[in-house]
Amino acid sequence: MLITILLLIFTVVVLPIVSFYFGTPLSDIQHSILVDHMVYVVGAVVAYCFLVGELTRNNSQVDKLWSIVPIYYVWHMAAVAGFPDRMVLMAILVSIWGIRLTYNFARRGAYTWRFWAGEEDYRWEILRKRPGFSNKIVWALFNFFFISAYQNVLIFLFTVPIVTAVGNKPLGIWDAILAAIYLLFVGVEYVADQQQWVFQQEKYRRINAGEPLGEYAHGFVRTGLWGMVRHPNYAMEQSVWIVFYLFSVVATGEWVNWSIAGCVLLVILFKGSSDFSEEISAEKYPEYKEYQKRVPRFIPFTKF
Repeated sequence: MLITILLLIFTVVVLPIVSFYFGTPLSDIQHSILVDHMVYVVGAVVAYCFLVGELTRNNSQVDKLWSIVPIYYVWHMAAVAGFPDRMVLMAILVSIWGIRLTYNFARRGAYTWRFWAGEEDYRWEILRKRPGFSNKIVWALFNFFFISAYQNVLIFLFTVPIVTAVGNKPLGIWDAILAAIYLLFVGVEYVADQQQWVFQQEKYRRINAGEPLGEYAHGFVRTGLWGMVRHPNYAMEQSVWIVFYLFSVVATGEWVNWSIAGCVLLVILFKGSSDFSEEISAEKYPEYKEYQKRVPRFIPFTKF
């Protein structure tokens, strides 16, 4: 786990720098959006998440903002550019994604009137107890560099393709196709989250009522989309932002351009995140290892 974390921190520094100098240089307005506007906004969000996480011992501050700040980022960047059509389209799509994901997170008890409180990701509590992370200074450093800084920089980076749409290049058929695919992936992610929600609600209802668990005795959802891949929600989350990057391909005419860092880093993050989640699940549920052998992780009909 520590090696994965160090790799992620290393890549979030190196990959954006390399991609920044790749392809067509930034225009003055693009440079202004990134440097004169967004650096300070992202820095403030990082500081907020770190300080509140340390003070409250709830390290899910980034999780609470994951689906909210991208909406602000894309509309802020679109406003600075004067609301070009492609940027507005991309901002609308991100808003739809964000509203849907915020709803799913909220119904799990993640938000309260005290915004810093609410549900904490169960994995942070488990990680805090592990050797090497139980030291308060080590955990504070981990909270700053990975939980707060890395994840917030990543959130910003996967919204950055919208900056390539600066200008007046008209919308075309590929924009419509990509928008349709984006919405399809958001819809599939909603179905996956809904299946997970329904399963967990019924499982705990039966446990609390003292009823026989029946098919819920194995503890984890493995039907529907979850019978096709082990993490359909993760798969769609990655796919959404890969499609978002493809808008930059349409805008620039370059298959690989400077805004690619975010979606690449997101894929790496979800690989590490799913590794950690599955390690916990395999320890908790006896049948999970067999499920891992039978069902692919992200892509149906493959080993991935």
